[in-house]
Amino acid sequence: MAASLRRNPFSCIPVCIFSLLVAEYLISVNPSKNAVLNITANIKLSYRNLHAMTQRQLFLAHVGQTSEAPLALEIVKAKGSSMWDINGKKYIDLIAGISVCNVGHCHPKVIEAIKKQVDQYMHIMVYGELVESPQVAYAKLLTDCLPATLNSVFYTASGSEATEGAMKLSKRFTGRTQIISFKNSYHGSTQGALSIMGDEYWRNAFRPLLPDTMQLNYNSFDDLRHITPGTACVIAETVQAEAGVLIPQNNWLTALRTRCSQTGTLLVLDEIQCAFGRNGTLFAFEQFNVVPDILLLGKALGGGMPLGAFVADKKIMDSLTYNPVLGHINTFGGHPVSCAAGMAAFNVLFTENLLAAVKEKEQLFLSLLQHPAIKKVRSCGLMLAVEFENFHINKKVIDALIEEGVFSDWFLFASNCLRIVPPLVITNEEIELACRKLMDVLQKMFV
Repeated sequence: MAASLRRNPFSCIPVCIFSLLVAEYLISVNPSKNAVLNITANIKLSYRNLHAMTQRQLFLAHVGQTSEAPLALEIVKAKGSSMWDINGKKYIDLIAGISVCNVGHCHPKVIEAIKKQVDQYMHIMVYGELVESPQVAYAKLLTDCLPATLNSVFYTASGSEATEGAMKLSKRFTGRTQIISFKNSYHGSTQGALSIMGDEYWRNAFRPLLPDTMQLNYNSFDDLRHITPGTACVIAETVQAEAGVLIPQNNWLTALRTRCSQTGTLLVLDEIQCAFGRNGTLFAFEQFNVVPDILLLGKALGGGMPLGAFVADKKIMDSLTYNPVLGHINTFGGHPVSCAAGMAAFNVLFTENLLAAVKEKEQLFLSLLQHPAIKKVRSCGLMLAVEFENFHINKKVIDALIEEGVFSDWFLFASNCLRIVPPLVITNEEIELACRKLMDVLQKMFV
């Protein structure tokens, strides 16, 4: 610091103050009104540009990065299905924070619930020791809408933690060790969740991982024979999201449920991305006539706040309370503000009848996503994958859409597919505008 000051005696002066000093000098030389206005406007513009650049630099320098090329858009406002960046540019949001903001950004009911809870209390004790009314009320609301055997909610702070908790619960309850998952599945990035992720590219750099895991082929009836009396649980996404929206076919999920029941294996369905109306029903498993032993929730569970949960029958869940006591604990699981926000968002799904329009909006997307460059569109409600020839084309489309004010992304295990998972509150007009801009981009690219 001392050396830098010796090199530049002005380096300790904040840029805005230094700019004002310069301005005062220039105004003293030319004090006319127009000169003052021009100098002031230029300083404001320069400072805004400097601020934006500095924020980006600070983001890259001090916020842990997940890739070498983040989008790095600086978003300053979000409402409904729209976001605005620091320059005032508006974006139609087609990914809802990756299936988080199902009732839209900053829904008034969610904001109201957050403010009310903040005025009462926030964090007061580690999870599970005190009776906190937001946790209790939300757990009761959730279980009232679930099958009778899913009656106990264990809160976490994220979906990955819900996966970890379910893995421990399965091993503890069954006394078995093997955990089976499926190729191209995603259940989180923590050590245990990574061990059952269905793609070696993402796992290999972090080996050794958990032992006694196996990945089968999703929708394969033949592979179900690998589920044995030694299997603690099978973890499957009800709809495989990161694989590019793969739906269970020909009653395969029913066959999976049957095989688990035959072998005494717990069936864990991951609905971290699917639940809360995303696929057209409150929970996606309702469409396939199966009931899991354990249900994983996250993302939209918190209404835009961090929250996860695994849900099971109380007789299963209680196995975490003894031998050892405190078999699974966490600090911020079921944070009262997150539970208040989540419950408010959950109620909005019904008061605004959002589920009723999901299939209609899905069909509108499908009718508009028509272009020779599009190889296929897979969908389940407002979860759509637009498939292109390769990742290179898809990435060019994504970048061009962002330039046009449409925010989207790609899938982890289907990088050639454009992700469309918008807030459920997206309007038909917004869908039409987003699709029209996509068609314009494709037309320019494939002239």
